[in-house]
Amino acid sequence: MDTFQEFCFCTLAVGDRYRAHAEVLAQDIQNHMPSKTLCVLTDRPEQFARFPHVLAFKHHLQSVKGYHDKRFVLKKSLSLFESCMFLDSDIRVLGSVVEELKWSPGITARAGTSLVNHMKTIKNQKELKVIKEAAQKLNIDIQQVQWLHEFMFVMKKQNGLEEDFFELWQTISYFFEVQGIYNGECYAMGLAAARIGMTLDFFREDKFLFLKDNIERIRIKNGQSDLQDKQIYFDIHREIEYPKYSIWKKVKNKLSRQVVFYYRLLRLRIFMREDPNFYKIFASTSKK
Repeated sequence: MDTFQEFCFCTLAVGDRYRAHAEVLAQDIQNHMPSKTLCVLTDRPEQFARFPHVLAFKHHLQSVKGYHDKRFVLKKSLSLFESCMFLDSDIRVLGSVVEELKWSPGITARAGTSLVNHMKTIKNQKELKVIKEAAQKLNIDIQQVQWLHEFMFVMKKQNGLEEDFFELWQTISYFFEVQGIYNGECYAMGLAAARIGMTLDFFREDKFLFLKDNIERIRIKNGQSDLQDKQIYFDIHREIEYPKYSIWKKVKNKLSRQVVFYYRLLRLRIFMREDPNFYKIFASTSKK
């Protein structure tokens, strides 16, 4: 059974926009769950110094677009706590825990389904092809793989499988990224868990009140939430997502993003060569 001392929240906050979101998240947790720790991997740890419950660690993005860096957040958090809940930095925590937080070993996600069910919603044929190739190379029955929504999930230590899980996740991430699939962290997590025998399950009921913009819009559309009550949160989210920059600043930021993107693509080739498992598993189907 988890206690507050054995559990933490965690998030990734690299770049101005994500740090701004994470500061709001940190304030929410301080307001509603002051006894809980938030671990943050960020490029500017000093920005979180005013929060006594935040452990902020210096981090530079390693994956091409940052999606697979969630594994570093989890790895750091599990080096300090028995279990952790990853939250997207733009989630709003609106209330305290409504029931005791108890987790089974492995991964437990707020939302998800089987991978084959999720694949029915994918329109990108290249993405489908890469998923199937990855499962084949890993010698996994794709029918046994789970897909999770990455905005909120828990990971708890499971008999030391974590190191193997993170190592294989890294290898699988290279396979997806080298073929232009940069946001495939949920595929990598599901495939890695299936390969090493890590549990991947779901909790369907909310443990505390939260708001995630795209999910809340669905709730509003279905009559499960009221836009007027939540408008303030949408307004704050929009202000962070779309800051008012000068034209020069916008051009500079765009050029900077392009340079960083191509640098990370080049660096990906180096990472692949240094990963012995990549060539054992994926070399025959990866781009040269």
